[in-house]
Amino acid sequence: MNVYSVNNTHKRKNRFIKITGILLLLILAGFLSFNFSPWPSTLLIRYAFNKEAVKMNAALEKHVPPGIKEMKDIPYDPLDQSVMLDLYFPSNREVDSPRLPLVVWFHGGGLISGNKEQVGNYCKILAAKGFAVASVDYTIAPEANYPIPIRQANAALAYLSSRATDYSINNTKIFLAGDSGGSMIAAQLANLLSDKRYADSLGIQPSIDRSALAGMLLYCGIYDISNLNLSGSFGQFLRTVLWAYGGRKDFENHPSLHTASVFNYITNNFPPSFISAGNNDPLLLQSTSLARKLAVLQVPVDTVFYPANFQPALPHEYQFNLDIAPGQQVLDRAVLFMQQVVKQH
Repeated sequence: MNVYSVNNTHKRKNRFIKITGILLLLILAGFLSFNFSPWPSTLLIRYAFNKEAVKMNAALEKHVPPGIKEMKDIPYDPLDQSVMLDLYFPSNREVDSPRLPLVVWFHGGGLISGNKEQVGNYCKILAAKGFAVASVDYTIAPEANYPIPIRQANAALAYLSSRATDYSINNTKIFLAGDSGGSMIAAQLANLLSDKRYADSLGIQPSIDRSALAGMLLYCGIYDISNLNLSGSFGQFLRTVLWAYGGRKDFENHPSLHTASVFNYITNNFPPSFISAGNNDPLLLQSTSLARKLAVLQVPVDTVFYPANFQPALPHEYQFNLDIAPGQQVLDRAVLFMQQVVKQH
């Protein structure tokens, strides 16, 4: 072997050693990142969730009636100008018509993704049914930890109620609504308005009187974090969410995250509720358990749940798919529920 060949062999070995070292460092860095911070997993989940949510919102475009009036990017918290809401109104509303009942919607995304625009078309569809609809942004995790989104939701409610005259909304007939993580926020907000002890445990002063709250629309949410199956891949996702949201990996030992399990705190003063989740939703038990508890407490509750063998199986967030009969059916039932509650409230 000549000197040239020997030098090339040494160079290839050195290059291999360097590349191997870099790869090992990257693997180690990845391992440390995923085990010592929720950020890497959160960003991967956020990318996938946001991509799907944008696709879902686009699919609803064809169902939006023409001419819906909208007001975009309204700051609602004087202490945080970064959080905003959008407002939607029916297009055929006369200037001197009665003020509209208000639906306040908190978007889903597992508390770690999503934004108000991703449910914009669904909110427009609701508005066309005769409601003012607010789509509210809140700071997602891990950028903000629990209970900051609850405080922000409370501030959004304060803002909307105080501007009822300006927006011609009826601030005595308010519905809180949400999907997935947003449903969790909506349920907690309703309960702190309904129960002073719960509000005190959160350290949040209710922004409106309970009497102004007409009802709830709750889709596929989490209401009891102590009753979650944390095994398997979906369990790993939930662990990431609770780590990011609570701000610590051992979320089970968080000093106050237990209050996020609103199921354990609701009373018979909880508002009338409409609850639904798909038969193939891994969080289905959360919704059915909440519905049963409200019924036991004699809180008026209407539900849409499909048989376990229903086909095609309905996934998490099925209600946003208006291209299938169940999506249309649950929308019609929710609107009927709100119309009936408004008459009685």
